[in-house]
Amino acid sequence: MSNAPTALSARAMLDRLVGFPTVSSVSNLDCIAFIKDYLASHGVESRLVPNADGTKANLYATIGPNVPGGVVLSGHTDVVPVESQAWTSDPWTVAERGGRLYGRGTCDMKGFDALVLAAVPAMTRARLARPIHIAMSYDEEVGCLGAPDMVEAMIATVPTPSAVIVGEPTRMQVVTGHKGSLSFHTEVTGHTVHSSRIDQGVSAVMVAARLVTWLADAMAENARRADPANPFAPPYTTLHCGVIHGGTAANVVAANCSFVTDIRAIPTEDPAAYRDRYLRYIREEIEPGMKRIAPDSGVKVLPRSIVLGLKPETDGAAERLVRRLTGDNGSHVVSYGTEAGLFQRPGWSTVVCGPGDIAQAHQADEYIEVSEFEAGERFLGRLIADCCA
Repeated sequence: MSNAPTALSARAMLDRLVGFPTVSSVSNLDCIAFIKDYLASHGVESRLVPNADGTKANLYATIGPNVPGGVVLSGHTDVVPVESQAWTSDPWTVAERGGRLYGRGTCDMKGFDALVLAAVPAMTRARLARPIHIAMSYDEEVGCLGAPDMVEAMIATVPTPSAVIVGEPTRMQVVTGHKGSLSFHTEVTGHTVHSSRIDQGVSAVMVAARLVTWLADAMAENARRADPANPFAPPYTTLHCGVIHGGTAANVVAANCSFVTDIRAIPTEDPAAYRDRYLRYIREEIEPGMKRIAPDSGVKVLPRSIVLGLKPETDGAAERLVRRLTGDNGSHVVSYGTEAGLFQRPGWSTVVCGPGDIAQAHQADEYIEVSEFEAGERFLGRLIADCCA
């Protein structure tokens, strides 16, 4: 038991959540236990959806009548690492300086999580006519790995909500669309010989270079045919290699090379279609030449992560609700990914809207502005009142 207090201000809740170093590479169970105990102290029952080995868990809960038409408030509990970053204060302790709250996750996205949890007493006191559902996931930062199981559990147990609000930092603007992403590993196995007889070998590094070039060429073609009216930045699907490893010496034909590909697709395109084209290129253009020299050489493509895109809805209920509560009537889409597409897939109307600026996420000295934090608090107050109507 975490001995969660029965009430916490939004700032005090932020202090507590940031104090849990829930980097995706470690367990989030201490943080989840704290949240579960806090909810229980207000008479709110929550459900856990653990991962396969029980080292991490999602949590969701319902406040108010168990009827359709509620609102889901979605956040993730994990944060990115702080290693190799030059922080000027302890990343696991919130520090207030110059109207900013510094700490890992203050912006992405424990700020929103803290506001939601701090509002629980007000939710339980209110005469809610439709429920507010709280959903907290694990491993969003490494490919939205936790949320799929939680969403499936919610579909089975939660009456269909009218709106889902994913509280990633948007400066309280209503984001109605974002790119989807697909990430995978490519492992090239070559045949090593002395570089003076490269004709008898297969260079894994040089094969990998051809594959990375294919990615760059595909992206360049997308840029050439991009619709300038597309609201995304950039307005086309991108294909990127960010990490590559291979080779042992300048005069040795490399036996192995591996790299990671990250595809960010506009909502009208399927990132898996690019992976399929890539696989055909490997099978038809790359591997035959490799295997003529060394039959045991080849290329493996292994899945890493997939994040569904968020497609703008026509007259979406979530969009109407959040525009009414925020007063934002602008048109906003983003290129980064969130868990919103997972909630939208079963037909739940979904938008992204939360306090803070995504530019501060993942950075050393990550922060959320106090003014943004307060704006998020006011927004939740208006949401609670709306759910009483």
